[in-house]
Amino acid sequence: MNHLILLFSLFVAPAFADKESQKTNQDFSSNNASHKRLKRDWIWNQMHIKEEIDTPLPHHVGKITSSVRNNNAKYIIEGEYANTIFKVEETSGDVYAFERLDREKKAEYELTALIIDRRNNQSLEPPSKFIIKVYDINDNVPVFVQKVFNGSVPEMSPVGTSVTKVTAVDADDPTVTGHATVTYQVIKGDEYFTVDDSGVISTTRADLDREHQSTYEIIVKAKDAPGSSGDSSTATVIITLTDINDNFPVFKHPSFHFKVPENISVGGEVGRVKVEDVDEPQHRNTKYSFVKGDYRDTFEIVANPFTNEGIIRPKKPLDFEKVAEYRFDIEATDPTVDLRYFKAGGSRSISTVTIEVTDVDEPPVFTKLPYEFKVRENDPEIRTLGSVWAHDPDAAKRKIRFIRRRASPNGDYIRVSDTGIIQLPKPLDREFSSSYNITVAAQEILEDGRLSDRESHAQVHVIVTDENDNAPELVYPEEPRVCENAAPGKVIIRISATDKDEISPRGFFKYSLATEDSNFSLVENYDNTANITVKYGQFNRELAKIHYLPVIISDNGDPELSSTNTLVISVCKCNEKGNFTFCEERAKQVGVSIQALVAIFICIFTIIVFFAVIILLILLRKRHKKDLSGLGRNVAEIHEQLVTYDEEGGGEMDTTSYDVSVLNSVRKNGIKPEPVPSPYAQVQKPPGNLTSGAGEMEMMIEVKKDEADNDRDLLPYDTLHIYGYEGAESIAESLSSLGSGSSDSDIDYDFLNDWGPRFKMLAELYGSEPNEDFAY
Repeated sequence: MNHLILLFSLFVAPAFADKESQKTNQDFSSNNASHKRLKRDWIWNQMHIKEEIDTPLPHHVGKITSSVRNNNAKYIIEGEYANTIFKVEETSGDVYAFERLDREKKAEYELTALIIDRRNNQSLEPPSKFIIKVYDINDNVPVFVQKVFNGSVPEMSPVGTSVTKVTAVDADDPTVTGHATVTYQVIKGDEYFTVDDSGVISTTRADLDREHQSTYEIIVKAKDAPGSSGDSSTATVIITLTDINDNFPVFKHPSFHFKVPENISVGGEVGRVKVEDVDEPQHRNTKYSFVKGDYRDTFEIVANPFTNEGIIRPKKPLDFEKVAEYRFDIEATDPTVDLRYFKAGGSRSISTVTIEVTDVDEPPVFTKLPYEFKVRENDPEIRTLGSVWAHDPDAAKRKIRFIRRRASPNGDYIRVSDTGIIQLPKPLDREFSSSYNITVAAQEILEDGRLSDRESHAQVHVIVTDENDNAPELVYPEEPRVCENAAPGKVIIRISATDKDEISPRGFFKYSLATEDSNFSLVENYDNTANITVKYGQFNRELAKIHYLPVIISDNGDPELSSTNTLVISVCKCNEKGNFTFCEERAKQVGVSIQALVAIFICIFTIIVFFAVIILLILLRKRHKKDLSGLGRNVAEIHEQLVTYDEEGGGEMDTTSYDVSVLNSVRKNGIKPEPVPSPYAQVQKPPGNLTSGAGEMEMMIEVKKDEADNDRDLLPYDTLHIYGYEGAESIAESLSSLGSGSSDSDIDYDFLNDWGPRFKMLAELYGSEPNEDFAY
């Protein structure tokens, strides 16, 4: 019925509109005939045309009419689609469409109508715009916005759980009833899912199991015009079931068998049991437990969080000789399974595990750990403390050899024999170390006599008990001082003591003065301290500014030991308030042990011996020189004719001036030397002792040369000259004292005494007593 009304409005209404227009034009003409100028206007109704008309082209759209009455009038249209899609009959104004129109491409067209005089093409009426609307027909199928939709829903969800939503659109006019209304229908998979008119897909069953089927592919159809057999389109929807933890793990095998050596470390891996859990990895939380077999204290099973395997680890050492095989049942469960979806009636997952322990060559095993011995210090009679013992745990039962590996403190204080006997090479001193620790290694002796490379270790602790072998010593406080006007009973200082030996809770120190002949007294405090007080008062600084007070300190050990310590007390000046105003500086007195005294005496003795050796060497050297000086010539003559030079020499002018004939002046048994020709000027020799032998001078020169060669402490000498004349080339002539000493010179050399200490020796040589003998 609606279609008939629409067709009537499209075809019948324009006809009535044309008749009404003609009647109006007639009335208008008759009413305005008396006027000189008529009002002109366009006359037409809004134009409509249906889309996709299946009748032959062209299709009449409507008619444009003007009130102009002119036989030469001509209608034309202008616009984007004028004279292409739309054309107008120029005399009648009928508009035709020369193409089939599609509303979904363009719903309306805007054109401009003109009426002109065909003779001069002048406009008879102003242009007017008009619109041609295209009526919709239901000619489009609903189309899904995508070909494939995806959705997900947890497995075992209740009926009606929303999964996803699909959408289809219709290009027809939504204002026309039934043209753009879309309905949906599941045409494949409707036994699991359904869809409503809004496109929401939901479940129709509550037993969707991901482990049975994880994905579903359904087809949804979309169509318009409900109640009619309109066209439709389809889309595919892929629905995935998400996992929930609703399954228990199951062992892959009914039993597992493992072999493991007996020396496997505690916590090491024995083997792995594998289970299968059909849930996804995030929902696999397997827990393993013992069901049968009491080995919970020997093994543990830990789940690997990545592989879900059960790792078997030993909790304590295994021993093939004690237990060679373990057998027990284990169960795998998952405590996080959602019991709402638990499938009742399932069997428990239990498997049997067998662990076979294999024998290996194990290191020796000590029978007692650790070993502890006690010994008295400084006991020379104790040489053996005890022994350590280890055995071979294997069936071979080899012999064991013991070796000391480490010691603390380091040193040869404790020894271990091959058989494990702990020995002391010398007594131990508790004051050096109160305990001694060694590490003893045990190794098996193989059949060929070699030692096995496998060894075990034991710690041996030796505790040294204390003996009272050290006397207490004074803890020296700050410098004790006392005012010279101190009153009797004034406390000077509180003293205390320390003992290197171990002090028992009942141990105490006793204090006393070595002498009562002093102005000091000692008062016991009975708390291991004592007070030094003034006895009579009034010290005299003129007599003694420092007092040395010997204090005897003894302990109550067995045996009782004591020591004497010296307190150095300064007597100071004080003001009226008793404050010290002046005290002499002094060196602190400290107690000296016997070992320190022995070291000091040894050092002193060494120094004395060293200096004695040096003095002896000096005396021997002087004696040697003295023997040389008695070779037949007096000291003055030797000093005149034996001259040592520590320089390179005087050159040729100086060397040629010496008279070597002087060396021949000495003759044995008073024989006069034969004259030796000399190219140099002869020098007058002073009379001397000619009783010496001819070879004495030669021997003396050789001795001097040998002495100079072997003496490493003296500087080397280039030349050794014996001269009595300066030479003919010297303008000063002879400077020798041999001639001047025997001549009657009138020169007075006393002025040399005024030249200072540098000329003292010359003044003594050439002074008023020239005949005085000088010893050099």
